[in-house]
Amino acid sequence: MPLQVSDYSWQQTRHAVFLSVPLRGVCVRDTDVFCTENYLKVNYPPFLFEVFLYAPIDDATSKAKIGNDAVCFTLYKKEAAIWESLSLSGVDKEMMQRIREKSVLQAQETAKEAAEAKAAARREDQKYALNFMMKIEEEERKKIEDMKENERVKATKELEAWKEHQRKAEEQKKIQREVKLNQQEKHIEEERKKLRHKKSLDRNLASTNLATKGRNSENMFFDKLNEDSVPAPRSVGNIKISFTPRVFPTALRESQVAEEEEWLHKQAEARRTMNTDIPELCDLKEEEKNPEWLKDKGNKLFATENYLAAINAYNLAIRLNNKMPLLYLNRAACHLKIKNLHKAIEDSSKALELLTPPVAGNANARMKAHVRRGTAFCQLELYVEGLQDYEAALKIDPSNKIVQNDAEKIRNIVQGTELKS
Repeated sequence: MPLQVSDYSWQQTRHAVFLSVPLRGVCVRDTDVFCTENYLKVNYPPFLFEVFLYAPIDDATSKAKIGNDAVCFTLYKKEAAIWESLSLSGVDKEMMQRIREKSVLQAQETAKEAAEAKAAARREDQKYALNFMMKIEEEERKKIEDMKENERVKATKELEAWKEHQRKAEEQKKIQREVKLNQQEKHIEEERKKLRHKKSLDRNLASTNLATKGRNSENMFFDKLNEDSVPAPRSVGNIKISFTPRVFPTALRESQVAEEEEWLHKQAEARRTMNTDIPELCDLKEEEKNPEWLKDKGNKLFATENYLAAINAYNLAIRLNNKMPLLYLNRAACHLKIKNLHKAIEDSSKALELLTPPVAGNANARMKAHVRRGTAFCQLELYVEGLQDYEAALKIDPSNKIVQNDAEKIRNIVQGTELKS
């Protein structure tokens, strides 16, 4: 049963009522205020203050302020007048209940109207925003269409200008061909004139020779002798010359083939040993051509999570020496990090091939290779193959708790007793 509060204070003017209700040490956040035109209630358990107002107030503009261990109300009257008292007199329980129910219904109606007004305002805002966005999109679409039209007009003008330029160039070429053809015709005509002139001179010379043939008969023997002394032209032919391919600058007759072949073989072996056939090594320092140095470099890059750079370092080291199993093992770890699972399986398998025969000295490396390959299989959802690798790793190191736990989880997945993770 709540305790009714009676030690409140109030004052009034013709337009407002000022009411102060003490909180009596109750926390502010536990205070519940309810106010309508004719009813005011402040509930702060275990205390209760309610008043059935003497006249109606404007609950929309009235105010309540909680602080300094009290609730202060400023209630604005609907009609300017001086109240005889704060609450109605002669109110029985039934009337109180009706006023409470009416106040609750009025508050519900007010809240419903406010919610509907808010929803209507929100719908209007959404409609305005939609219309505004449609307008913006229409402007953007029109702007894009204008840009396309401008580009089309520009391209059309450029095409017309190019066609005009080509037409002028063709006309210029045609004029040049005509000029050249005229020049050639003039040259041919001049040659023909020269030829006709030469023929006329030859005829004149022949007639002159016939006239003087009788007088120069004594020189015929000498002319015949001069004509016979001129040799006939040689016949046309082709001479084929073939050369023996040679690596050395000396001729084949001056060399010793066996010694030269042996020298070339030794040079090729030396180039393979020095890795001069790898273009990437031309600009590297001497220590950067060491596979061990590259392996350490890849390990440092792996530690800084720069996995792609670490893979590049291991790739170059493998090109220098493809018989080091740790290079493949470390590169498999990098591929696992970047989810390149098939490459991780290939590198782990290659490391296991190189880690033969299985001895105590390479047990740790073999165990890591099985675990990494098994992890890649499991990430590819090949759980049976992954379980086989984990079991092989446990045979090498049966006391490894992490591998035991992971193998048990994979075994449960294969048996269907655990969800895939």
